[in-house]
Amino acid sequence: MKNQGKALVVLALLLIAAAAVRAQSAPPPAAAAPAMPKLAIVDIRTAMASTAEGKQLAAEIQSQFSAKQAELENMRKNLEDIQNRLTSGARTLSDEERARLERQGTRLQQQLQRKQEEYQAELNDAQQDAFEKLGRKMGEVVSRYARDNGYLMIMDAQVCNIYCSNQLDVTQDIIRLYDQANPVKNAAAAPAKPGAGTTAPKPAAQPATNPPASKPKP
Repeated sequence: MKNQGKALVVLALLLIAAAAVRAQSAPPPAAAAPAMPKLAIVDIRTAMASTAEGKQLAAEIQSQFSAKQAELENMRKNLEDIQNRLTSGARTLSDEERARLERQGTRLQQQLQRKQEEYQAELNDAQQDAFEKLGRKMGEVVSRYARDNGYLMIMDAQVCNIYCSNQLDVTQDIIRLYDQANPVKNAAAAPAKPGAGTTAPKPAAQPATNPPASKPKP
């Protein structure tokens, strides 16, 4: 019995020693891979123009300057009419009438140039004011979205000019959160051009205008 007891003790010690050797020779457990930082992109200009407030401001600016646009267009038509009269009557107009039309065309062109410069300067100021107003609020929305969702960085899509996956784009989320945080009353989208898409005009973009009319040819 004593010999059997000693044998069991020896066997137990051998098993413990073997387990210790296996533990020492086994590879250490793989370390957990570090979590990748969360990144996102947002098209700021598109987001601002697509919010309800952005559309409302764009419509207000268009309405504010519609009368001046009509005035400029009327002046262009008058100048074009003078040019056509000078061209069509090149051989029939008297020298006095031709000189009168040329003076009238020169004055009208100068007035058109001055009014067009004033119009563009006022339009730029109105668009910049709208852009800054929206920009301040948009910055707050983007910052809060980043904090709430654990984003390390949210970049403007205009900066990402090489490659950015569409999966990183959170523009629509930002638009939705902006409208929730900044509801507007009587929101009205800016009128779309015939055949154009539904994308609203960008508040800070400068619309193309017709070039100043050329000076009437003598």
